[in-house]
Amino acid sequence: MIFSSPHMATNVEVKKNNQESTANLIRRFTKRVQGSGVLNRLRKERYFAREKSPLVMRSGKLKRLANKVNYEKLLKLGKIQEVVRGGRK
Repeated sequence: MIFSSPHMATNVEVKKNNQESTANLIRRFTKRVQGSGVLNRLRKERYFAREKSPLVMRSGKLKRLANKVNYEKLLKLGKIQEVVRGGRK
């Protein structure tokens, strides 16, 4: 059995002995994988999110400002009603 990660050059290899059962082989393999720390590193990378670049943040801010100006304009013209959130009736 061989386990290799696409992100790393670490390989885990286990060869079957003469009188060894398949269940024992799998048990040794899982212990070796756990000991190598490959799965922990992959789980850390799974939910990692990069920071947004300054250009992306700037364009997002400009879009939000444009939407706010458009909303206020439509509100002033009476084309939409103001949304009340969490307020009492």
